[in-house]
Amino acid sequence: MDGFDRIPDALVLFIFNSVSDIKTLIRCRAVSKRFNSLVPHTESLLLKVDRVVSSESGNTDAALLTFLRSILKSLHNLLLPKPHPIQTRSLLNSPAQILRGFEKIKNLEIELPSGDLKLEKKAVVMWRAEFGSTLRSCIIFGFREIRTSQSPMTRIPADFFDVDFAGGLKLRVVWTISALIAASARHYLLKEVVKEHGELERVVLKDREGEGTVVMDKEGLREFAEGAEPQVSDNTEGMAAAQDGLVGGEAEGEGGWERNNGGRTTVPSVRMRMRHMQKLELKGGAWMDGATLVMVRPTSSNKTVEEDEVDKMDAELALEAFGGGVYGEAVQSLLNTRGYLLEMNSF
Repeated sequence: MDGFDRIPDALVLFIFNSVSDIKTLIRCRAVSKRFNSLVPHTESLLLKVDRVVSSESGNTDAALLTFLRSILKSLHNLLLPKPHPIQTRSLLNSPAQILRGFEKIKNLEIELPSGDLKLEKKAVVMWRAEFGSTLRSCIIFGFREIRTSQSPMTRIPADFFDVDFAGGLKLRVVWTISALIAASARHYLLKEVVKEHGELERVVLKDREGEGTVVMDKEGLREFAEGAEPQVSDNTEGMAAAQDGLVGGEAEGEGGWERNNGGRTTVPSVRMRMRHMQKLELKGGAWMDGATLVMVRPTSSNKTVEEDEVDKMDAELALEAFGGGVYGEAVQSLLNTRGYLLEMNSF
């Protein structure tokens, strides 16, 4: 017997789970009949998308059919003549079809090539959203620019902070709505995968640029799979509807987001706690312009939880999402500032 054949299946599967990358695992299937039979039992998978093509029509299927077009060519050439469960027909243009040959997925991570938001030069907006059948929470952190020093020409007037909060509220609300639209569109893309893989315990959909992350835990996945079909909205009207429903400030004006005509999950009525510092001093003498932290939760959630406890939960989520390095330093400073409450209707 070949010494390699003495390695138990459990150990081989442990290695496959550590590899996780779907392209690499498909290559592993070509090694031997044994590998070909074991790969479909991999529990932890990473699907890297090389290119996303936006749909030009309003057809949901069209959006899914273009979702993974770029990786199909390389994957097709790697398939065995007679592949076991992962058949050639399963490697079409949607995540659900690619994953149908895997039988026991518990942890799934999908990585998109880029973010969805269109921002002004040097501006950065990052977000992390948790979903069940609908939005549970979303933490948004953004800033306009990081300066290495503050020149004499940009000295801040004494009353500038109060004036800027009112004047810059429109931009920060646009950032928030744009992030919520991007998160709900990504959540919608996962619905077919979640419904077909009841064994899933955690799903993460992120992008290579680190802009946004959608997370669904075991409870949220069960809720999504067992619940009713998610309400679907057209992104074209999302910004206008949200602006009309804003309480506490104007949000009209141009938005910056990438429309997905294939649809998205409806964002419920939400409550937002916004913290902002026009000039946030960082270690080493650098300055962060327009630093903003927004915690978003549905208005229907945590009604029985004390306000202080909700703030504590939000702070933990923010530090978990953006903690470490200069971003973590900025988030910690923002958490120590006064927050402003805003409410927004469903859109």
